[in-house]
Amino acid sequence: MSAARRAAALAGVLGLAGGLLLLPQSARAKLDLFKALETVVENQDKIVKTGEALRKGFSDLTPQEEYYLGRAVAARILGTYRALDDGERTRYVNTLGQVLARSSSRPETFGGWHFALLDSDEVNAFAAPGGFIFVTRGLYATCANEEQLAAVLAHEVSHVTLRHGLGAIKNERLTEAFTILGTTALKEYSKGDLQKLTTAFEGSINDIANQMLVSGYSQGQEYAADAEAAHVAWRAGYDPAGLTQFLQALREKGKSAAPKGFFSTHPPAAERLTRAEGAIEDDRLSGTTDPARTKRFAQYSLR
Repeated sequence: MSAARRAAALAGVLGLAGGLLLLPQSARAKLDLFKALETVVENQDKIVKTGEALRKGFSDLTPQEEYYLGRAVAARILGTYRALDDGERTRYVNTLGQVLARSSSRPETFGGWHFALLDSDEVNAFAAPGGFIFVTRGLYATCANEEQLAAVLAHEVSHVTLRHGLGAIKNERLTEAFTILGTTALKEYSKGDLQKLTTAFEGSINDIANQMLVSGYSQGQEYAADAEAAHVAWRAGYDPAGLTQFLQALREKGKSAAPKGFFSTHPPAAERLTRAEGAIEDDRLSGTTDPARTKRFAQYSLR
């Protein structure tokens, strides 16, 4: 039980005790005050755990649970792709990503936001739950300026804030895990319970990793992340047109690219471009491309 929940349970116990103490002495004797308190204390874990058992889906995962799932998914990604051994560009991307994350709907996560580059020519990016963002060298090189790179990072940040990765977890895994977590105190976990929780955890990681690495998010999720990215970039002071500029570059790159990887798991860039332009216009987002930022980007360009 968390400290907060234990405190809430304790508050409930104390509240009941206070109510009982207000009764006349004769009535208190009949109720057997101490017996009543003992009963409540004995059952407080069960009361709170029953509340926890009401958790039904991925939206009920706590920030801590999301972080540990995301960290395991990030490890899976780093087992598939090698991290780029380039401290300067990694620091640059991480700094830019932190600025954008702070302009999102979740400026803070349980374990903080983390941004890194992957040493791959493939055009791709991944966003693991909890705030682990990876961008390939190939996608980084597709960006012509900092406005475009900001749009890419804002798009991935939006996948996290919209909890798209967690949505890949099969409901039956969560249902079983929540049932065990909601009805059993930690000290009472049986070997069978722990095995079931381990299986559910591993299965959840597989669900998320497979969606990111193999099947990709749904078209609706990609369009939603684009629309949210325009807002995140705009709030951070970037020109939201960086998103449409990047999608234009992606559209051109896709014309000669093999239909695999990113180009098979994402909606056509032309359709994303049309929708992004519409969202920016509808929400009246505007900005200017800062020459100073473009000059800074040139120092770290991979083109």
